[in-house]
Amino acid sequence: MKERTTSKKQSAPSRKSGAAASRSGSKSSRSSVKASAKAPARGSDARNRKAHAPAQAYAEFPEREDILIGRNPVTEALKSKRPIEKIIVQDGAGGSLGRVISLAKDRGVMVETVDKRAIERLVGNAPHQGVIAITSAHEYASLDDVFALAKVRGEYPFIIVLDGIEDPHNLGAIIRTAECAGAHGVIIPKRRAAGVTYSAAKSSAGAVEYVPCVRVANIAQTVEELKDRGVWVYACDMDGDAYNKAKLTGPVALVIGSEGDGISRLVKEKCDFVISIPMYGNISSLNASNAAAILMYEIRRQREEW
Repeated sequence: MKERTTSKKQSAPSRKSGAAASRSGSKSSRSSVKASAKAPARGSDARNRKAHAPAQAYAEFPEREDILIGRNPVTEALKSKRPIEKIIVQDGAGGSLGRVISLAKDRGVMVETVDKRAIERLVGNAPHQGVIAITSAHEYASLDDVFALAKVRGEYPFIIVLDGIEDPHNLGAIIRTAECAGAHGVIIPKRRAAGVTYSAAKSSAGAVEYVPCVRVANIAQTVEELKDRGVWVYACDMDGDAYNKAKLTGPVALVIGSEGDGISRLVKEKCDFVISIPMYGNISSLNASNAAAILMYEIRRQREEW
């Protein structure tokens, strides 16, 4: 693993010398981040049919980026000043909905009370917790926004690159961890990948309102651009060096592959280093969001101790 020569007070290290040799040594293999969940078998009894009904009904409704569901995502959207057309509340729902309504009134956002069926006509059986927000479509950031945030914080860039994450719940979980670990942005592809829909926003517990999310046409080209801007790019794959042996204190981008196929060959070849998470049990891989969380907090730990 390559050593950096700069001190904490110096500018971002030059990444041109020796990078090509490190990149050419990586081998092509499947990622250690694989899908582990399978669809449950259909039961023959009435109870089993009832248990599967919500998921089937939910699947009939396409994911939208102009709707937020759940109390935390709606609350964080109101606090972050995201444009909101109106809040729709289920009649009779209580608890923390009072705070949501109060925030909406403070902002002058219309609150509409409806029955449960009216909400389900918009989001099906998604877990809406009695409240949804009709908003503008999610506003994606630019790569410049990510670097600007790092500069404002006085930190080296800390960026998460997702190469084809398809499950919006995984995307939301990764964005949530990215926000908690202090990452400056998350990059996702425009095609064949989950976007910031209401399921992703709910899984993020509202973190999508605080973490810049960049949507790009080509992940491989974006990796090249990150390298040109002085960022060291690390791929998470099963044939890499142990992650806790890597030096992750400078400007870092962490690439996480898709749930089924891992990191694509071209993207992996363009990365500077390949790191892995050792497996000690019978299962050979972690869920994508779990792997991302471990590596993000290793980056944070090394930065705190540096």
